Amino acid sequence: MEKAKTANRYSAEVRSRAVRMVLEHGADHASQWAAIGSIAAKIGCTGETLRGWVRQAERDQGLRAGPSSEERDRIKVLEREVRELRQANEILRKASAYFAMAELDRRSKP
Repeated sequence: MEKAKTANRYSAEVRSRAVRMVLEHGADHASQWAAIGSIAAKIGCTGETLRGWVRQAERDQGLRAGPSSEERDRIKVLEREVRELRQANEILRKASAYFAMAELDRRSKP
């Protein structure tokens, strides 16, 4: 839940600009983390937040292993669908058991 709030605090434009600055000016700093810390301070986010954006951008560009943003979105949709189908199956299972018991009760009465 907290992650969603953080993701919406900064516009996509601010996020992409910050990531671009880290990737373009990484050589000007001792390490990528130093670049991230410097740029994060300038845009007003934590270094960890910006690091996450950079890592995801690297995955999207194929520079780092892991699911791209598009794949992560697809996974979320599929997980939601699975959750909904499991709930529907549970409802159907309970309804089936209920009607089966009602049928048994109807047959056992004279």
